[in-house]
Amino acid sequence: MQSVDSLYAAAHACLSASAPDDKIALTFAAADAYARGALAVGVDDPLPEPIRMPGRPALPRLVHPRELSKRGLGSPQGRAAFIHSIAHIELNAIDLAWDAVYRFRGLPERFLADWVGVAADEARHFQLLRARLGDFGHGYGDFDAHNGLWEMAEKTAHDGLARMALVPRVLEARGLDVTPAMILKLRALGDEQTAGILELILREEVAHVAAGSHWFRWYCECAGVDPSVRFRQLLDEYAHGSLRGPFNRDARLAAGFDAGELEMLEGLG
Repeated sequence: MQSVDSLYAAAHACLSASAPDDKIALTFAAADAYARGALAVGVDDPLPEPIRMPGRPALPRLVHPRELSKRGLGSPQGRAAFIHSIAHIELNAIDLAWDAVYRFRGLPERFLADWVGVAADEARHFQLLRARLGDFGHGYGDFDAHNGLWEMAEKTAHDGLARMALVPRVLEARGLDVTPAMILKLRALGDEQTAGILELILREEVAHVAAGSHWFRWYCECAGVDPSVRFRQLLDEYAHGSLRGPFNRDARLAAGFDAGELEMLEGLG
């Protein structure tokens, strides 16, 4: 692996890596180097390139969400497909965090630290899920997947405010809502190992969504706009004004949503 001394160059290398093992190794190396102060953030770094698909392995095949097979958790094959879908989300989340670091410039150091930390967390989550997938005799790429998370990254590449609102606080926050029920189902099936992985991910994803909430409000304050009004406008523009409940109120409150936002979301249903 080529040695780099710029955080932006390291982020770009992580985004460009196609093999999951390379993406994970580069992510952990960059996060460690950044924590040691070995990656500089300078004004001489090249401007970010136009957004494009990050490095991806040949598999899984990316299809429209409607084309994904629906399998129940009761069979080993169904559980493997479910674990694969979560692993795919986590691999995308690595790139989403690195793209935030790479693309949005001139922000406080805490912004960089937050998203470098998120990238490392997501890489660890992917490792745990891929190992669990192996217990079922499968590997990453064995099932089809969709590209919805990255498509939203492309739509918001021009606007850090929109990115913080719509990726962490809409797409990733959906995991806060649906994961508790999945944990209960897995426990009812006696799959304590997978349930434990999801519990760990749920705890850490609260902090990730909270980072999105913090920086969304920071952008709004800088722009002099009301965050509640702007959030609703962005939902109308990008999410067609509707999100499906029920919502995990406790987790969303811990992740930086306020009561008014939750009432608004619940009213959209």
